[in-house]
Parts: sequence; C-alpha cells; structure tokens
Amino acid sequence: MKRLIALIFITSLFGCNNSNTKNTDTGTTSKSEFINQAYEAISLSGDTLRSKAPSEELIKRFTAKKEAFELESNNIENIIWLGRFTAYMGNYLEAIEIYSEALKKYPNDARLYRHRGHRYITIRAFDKAILDLTRAADLIKGKENQIEEDGMPNAQNIPVSTLHGNIYYHLGLAYYLIDEKEASVQAFKRCLETSNNPDNVVSATHWIYMVFNKLGRKTAGENYLRNIKPGMHVIENTAYYRACLFYKGELEQNDIYPTSTNANSSNTALKYTFANWLYYNGYKENASEILKEIVAGEDWNSFGFIAAESDLARFYK
Repeated sequence: MKRLIALIFITSLFGCNNSNTKNTDTGTTSKSEFINQAYEAISLSGDTLRSKAPSEELIKRFTAKKEAFELESNNIENIIWLGRFTAYMGNYLEAIEIYSEALKKYPNDARLYRHRGHRYITIRAFDKAILDLTRAADLIKGKENQIEEDGMPNAQNIPVSTLHGNIYYHLGLAYYLIDEKEASVQAFKRCLETSNNPDNVVSATHWIYMVFNKLGRKTAGENYLRNIKPGMHVIENTAYYRACLFYKGELEQNDIYPTSTNANSSNTALKYTFANWLYYNGYKENASEILKEIVAGEDWNSFGFIAAESDLARFYK
C-alpha cells in the first residue's frame, strides 16, 4: 500500500502537454511520397513524428558504413549495416526501403525481415511488422542461433542479444502493440528460451510479467520472476532489470522512478512500467496520466513511448 500511495502521488504531478516534436498531420508511410517531408511517421493519435539531427559521431559512423556498401553493394553484411545505420540516423522509411530492395536479391535471409520488422514497429506499421517477423521466425527454424552484433556498442563492448532472440522479442512487442496478448506472451516466452544471457532474461521477463498481469494471470507472471535475482550481470537492459526487481518487491518506486526530466528510452521504459502497474492494479486514470506524460516527450522511437501511445489509443479513447 505504501508504494501504491506514493505512485498515485507521483501521477498527480504530471501534465499532458503534447507539443514537442509532433504536429498534427496525415499521410502515408511511403518514403517516396515523403522525399521533401521532414517527418518519418504518423503517431497513433495522428501527429507527425520527426527525427532529431544526428550527432557528428553518428554521421561519421554512418558514412563509413555507406562507403563500405558503395565499395561492395552486393555484400549482404554491408546492406544490413547500411540499413541499420540509416535507421540510427533517424531515416526509418529509407531504412525500410533498403531492406525491401535487398529482399528482392536475398528473399530467404531472416535478418532482413528481422530488421525491417523492427522499423515497421518504429513507424507504427504493426501488422507489417508481424508479417515480417513471423517470416523471419519461419526462416530460422532448425538453424543455429547466432550473436547479433550491436550497431551502437554498450560500455563494455559486449553484444548481449542474438538473432533468434531479437526476432521473437520484436514479434512479441508487435503483438503487444495491437493488444494480441496471448500471441505476445508466447513470442516473449520463445525469446526467453533463446538465451540465458541476463540481458535477455530480464527484458523478456519484464514483458511476460506485464502481459500476464493484463490477462489477469498474476500468479503466472510471478512465476517468471523467480529467475530475477539481485546481483545479475545486466549490461544494457538495466531499466528492465530494475522494473523486474520492483515487481518482486525488491525495490520501491522511489528507488527506480526517473528523477530526470530527460526523455530517453530507459526513463520512458520505467515510466511505462509504473503506468502498467497502476493499470492492472485498478488505478487506470492514474495510469493514463503517466501515459500522457510519456507521449508528451520526444523519444517517439522508443518502445515504451510506442506502447504508451498504443495504450492511450486502445484503452483511453
């Protein structure tokens, strides 16, 4: 009860001014029709979504990938890296086109469907994402899993995810965003089975726990928390790890709730954690205030932001 009262107090401090980098507009998701446009996607509420200017370091790294591609444009590795860094630059529609063109040459490469599916999620084309990621899942059946190198390496420069894990993770997320809970939890369970890496364990467990609670199956969700323990060597997914410890009662909301006003994926993930916790504990209006706070931010390409957007559109019409 102590944590619930404090959480409700936190939500009362939030506003819902939704005006940062978004302007109401309509459009399609074809890059060719957006050549002279400054936006990359349309939010679920009808706002245009614009990418920020990339850093000089990111431009430098993108340029290197582009030069490698120009030297050997038929090399599938070069194509994938060009697509990934094009997306990191904020050019999501262009990245989708790169993968689409590559699929004409390499129609059975699961990696192309995996990455295009990811970027379909970014631009809110969830049904297309599900088609791509389902195709990717079919293509990896019976094949050995492989480490997926990080495009933006973590502080320890240790890759923490795999191809199979990323396919099922993004598939679970895509189903979650259209409120297909059973399909979502099954995909996240498959993701959990792909690797015992702590980063994979905490990220998949976080979503499994939330989905089970939204299904009203609290005990099933708590069963998955048994693998979450203090002292796990989590490198990247620390927000999800802290969220899981909060679910277990190991941490209070004051220990993990973002005190910074910076809009970034970690802060947004933790805010979304609180919103869900309130939602499935019966405090839906308090949850909606946090969701509104999230979508008033600028990190519209983060999963927590997209999930908040989806919840507002589906549960708070």
